[in-house]
Amino acid sequence: MWSLNILLNKLLNGGGYNDQEQVDGKTLVQSYNYPRNDKSTKELLVQSHFINVPHIKQERMWDCGLVCVLMVLKTLNINHYDIEDLEAFCGTDSIWTVDLAYLLQKLSISFSYITITLGANPNYSLETFYEKQLTDDIVRVNMLFKRSKEAGIDIECRSIKEDELAVLILSGKCLVIALVDQYILSRPWTEDVYVPDFYSGSSGYTGHYIVICGYDALTDEFEIRDPASSRIRETISSRCLEKARKSFGTDEDILLIHLENTDN
Repeated sequence: MWSLNILLNKLLNGGGYNDQEQVDGKTLVQSYNYPRNDKSTKELLVQSHFINVPHIKQERMWDCGLVCVLMVLKTLNINHYDIEDLEAFCGTDSIWTVDLAYLLQKLSISFSYITITLGANPNYSLETFYEKQLTDDIVRVNMLFKRSKEAGIDIECRSIKEDELAVLILSGKCLVIALVDQYILSRPWTEDVYVPDFYSGSSGYTGHYIVICGYDALTDEFEIRDPASSRIRETISSRCLEKARKSFGTDEDILLIHLENTDN
């Protein structure tokens, strides 16, 4: 499993990218050459990149993370698992990002796990979203972090910047499962506002997982798949995404799926 810095260097220094790249013979992305200059590392790759991720809608309040993993599996043409299988593998309905990391490892999906907190943050007990589950989960979650290395899961403890995220998406080599604050993701100060079906209207932190599968440098917008939304495709501004994924409660959790290094 690569560290994020090594992966970025590989993407930036590994040569050019084709206008259309294929995984198992299937075209997943469309790329356009971007004029190179010194304004931003985003401009070293392409103007836009979008991976064709099938949208799957969650059916329960708690399974958004599992549905995001299922969307990744479908993108990789791994079709022999369903949501019930993923539930059985996890063995809990209180899903943390570390649970998803263990799930991806079990499914032999190549990924990187980036977070700013190694373990369950006890300060989250003040948040309504966490107050019921944190007491029950803290020992289990901390044990998963403690045993992660022997399980073959490398966890990189740091914040990932917006430009880095854009570069990784533009490379066409990665998908991202991100933990976000659904309340912020749905706020009206962004022009691309939408109110997901599972949004409760509460003004407090609401943890939610989404798949980030595209970026357009001209509009500075990311394309996402939101399991809580009925809409097949969503685009959100980078400003909105940055606020939503760096909200207190998310730990800025990112699961970076390496498309080229997964044994299908």
